Amino acid sequence: MALRWGILGPGGIARAQTRDLLANGFTVTAVGSRRQESARAFAEEFGIPTAHGSYEALVADPDVDVIYVATPHPFHVSGALLALDAGKHVLLEKPFTVTAADARAVVDRARERGLVVLEAMWTRFLPHMVRIREIIASGELGEVVTLLADHTQLLPSDPSHRLQDPALGGGALLDLGIYPVSFAHDLFGAPSGIHASATFTATGVDRQTAIILEFGGDRRAVLQTALDTLGPNRASVIGTLGRIEIESVWYTPSAFTRYDSTGAIVERHEAGQGDTSAEGSRGMQWQAWEMERLVSEGRSESEIISPEESVNIMQTLDAIRERIGLVYPMDARD
Repeated sequence: MALRWGILGPGGIARAQTRDLLANGFTVTAVGSRRQESARAFAEEFGIPTAHGSYEALVADPDVDVIYVATPHPFHVSGALLALDAGKHVLLEKPFTVTAADARAVVDRARERGLVVLEAMWTRFLPHMVRIREIIASGELGEVVTLLADHTQLLPSDPSHRLQDPALGGGALLDLGIYPVSFAHDLFGAPSGIHASATFTATGVDRQTAIILEFGGDRRAVLQTALDTLGPNRASVIGTLGRIEIESVWYTPSAFTRYDSTGAIVERHEAGQGDTSAEGSRGMQWQAWEMERLVSEGRSESEIISPEESVNIMQTLDAIRERIGLVYPMDARD
């Protein structure tokens, strides 16, 4: 039986996810907001049967099996715990939480309840990233020793915007830097050394952050993130026998080229190759298919990104914030 989805938090990212759900045949039965009028407008926009004027009403809806939590970062933990306590599986928008302590609380609660919690790091599930993992596992790159990746955008500078607000987990790191940091974890696991430097906005969040992560065996990830400049948004995976160059925008459905150690092209993967989803889909349907697969097979954890890895990623982000001096008001509760 197909899962029945509920959307918690009808914002911009929820619109993107909901469009991909509906375009690819998923069942969305309800949306919940803190304001009834917001929920109703979202429901009317997407033809969703039920609009709830509170998150509590949404998670209590018997016609909902899984909740997609799409609130601003600081409210991920409360939304996830609310849904889990109501017996719902959770697809939790990235970053998983704001702190590793909150991530641990969510993961432990899911295990206690016997439910699936999956981080919505949609890049992990895209066909080109699946193929890259296959190449690495085959040994054709030799030992992977370096990741170079950036996620840089020119985003709103209005001081009242969510991205500029420390109380909402603003800054480049959690919104954008999460992508290359997660990629580094995917390739190498948790880092043994973390170095970072940053510049800040007038509101006290990071506008640009440069990161070097060190791993065993002299492996490194060199990462850059910024919210005030648009960079190349490319990534390179470099091994002892070759490399993979992922084109812009690397964290969306993209093309890549694999080269051998002499620089000769040995494989070309085009954007959209291996994609069987509906035309025009952004790519967020793949993580939803993974959620439905896990539930249908009675599995609690994804091999692509496990709950424990989501905690580890938050530990890395905590450490980067410590290195650069990025402090949020919610840090005090940890």
